[in-house]
Amino acid sequence: MLSFSKAVLCAVLLAQYASAAPAVVSSVSARAATQISSALASSKQPAPSSTFSAEPASVTVPFASDDPNGMLWSEDATGDPQAIRGSLGATIMGPQNIPLALQNPDLLAPPSTDAGSVQNAKWPFALSHNRLQTGGWARQQNVDVMPIAQSMAGVNMRLEAGAIRELHWHKTAEWSYVTKGSVQVTAINSDGQNYIGTASAGDLWYFPPGVPHSLQATADDPNGSEFLLVFDDGAFSEDSTFLLTDWLAHVPKEVLAKNFKVNISAFDHIPERQLYIFPSAPPPDNAQAVSDPQGTIPSPFIFHMSQVNATALDGGSVKVVDSTTFPVAQAIAVAEVTVEPGAMRELHWHPTQDEWTYYLEGQGRVTLFASSSNARTFNYEPGDVGFVPASFGHYVENTGNTTLRFLEIFNTDRFQDISLQQWLALTPPALVKAHLDLDDDTIARLSKTKLTVVGPA
Repeated sequence: MLSFSKAVLCAVLLAQYASAAPAVVSSVSARAATQISSALASSKQPAPSSTFSAEPASVTVPFASDDPNGMLWSEDATGDPQAIRGSLGATIMGPQNIPLALQNPDLLAPPSTDAGSVQNAKWPFALSHNRLQTGGWARQQNVDVMPIAQSMAGVNMRLEAGAIRELHWHKTAEWSYVTKGSVQVTAINSDGQNYIGTASAGDLWYFPPGVPHSLQATADDPNGSEFLLVFDDGAFSEDSTFLLTDWLAHVPKEVLAKNFKVNISAFDHIPERQLYIFPSAPPPDNAQAVSDPQGTIPSPFIFHMSQVNATALDGGSVKVVDSTTFPVAQAIAVAEVTVEPGAMRELHWHPTQDEWTYYLEGQGRVTLFASSSNARTFNYEPGDVGFVPASFGHYVENTGNTTLRFLEIFNTDRFQDISLQQWLALTPPALVKAHLDLDDDTIARLSKTKLTVVGPA
């Protein structure tokens, strides 16, 4: 009714203006008045039927291009890679780092489907500064080197047989995956209950924030152990942990003597600075926890993921471990995924949690869709860290000729993902057809169950 009144007022004003204006303006005003009268008449017509058919998508926008967008070369290709895809780009005339370009074909010659801007989502541990110690080393990834990864950070650590990562604790939770060898861990909780256990290759451990613990490589492998550590804070620094020796070196010895009710001479040989990692004799295989009047912790800090059978899929496999199977792990969940040559981790996204990815074996390719027509493709090798912000659409394609294996790690107590194919299969077919113009046969083939990994065609 308000729109109708405004239209009438406009018509009256135009008529008054026309009577005092030149002829050419009068004719324009007359046409305008006629158009308004027509609009008024049409406004009284019945509303269009709700069954009105929208124009096909092809009338609204062009069809998506069929230009080939595969990976243009592999890491072991010969010759100099060039910044050319189809008719776009040109040769490189200046110097270039050829080994690095061979590892990142989709950065040098990106697929035409990439667009806009997405922050860098790849960090090789090989580029991290390494902290070398007697008995081992440690290197890290955090927001200083990969700013997109705000919610999680990682450390790659190596201990020789018997070497100890000294007694310490963190403000954040600590989650670990053992890649080689075995590690004996010890800890106590705030109730004074203690724990000792051994994690082997493929196993996990988890310590809640503030829980003091130690890590020691066993002699199960004569070379010791190597493992991945993940922390639920992107700004975490391995150089800023709370260390036993560092603390005691900064407490007056008189205070130490008073606290422990011993002579001050008992502390004549404490280190003057932190040990961090140091060599020692390997722990015995049958090591037992110290007798504890409070008892042992009720929920183990180790989960033997290596002993869990993976769920076999068409083109790969998956293991998921979260708080439903590893109750103490309240802040970090994981999926260990394998993808066979020619297969892919299906198009999907994680509703509310970022994904911190660690590549263990093989070569992979990932495109991140960040909404607003922003997309970027990255290539990954063993030892690389990837990151996918929450709700970013993505896939993981095996681009090599061996099995691709990686960890999807989340800052949450429950693993969740949404499959694009399952979503479309469980949406009314007419809606799917209206959006994508798929034929009935294609829609009928959509899987109503989550595939996770899609095998080769």
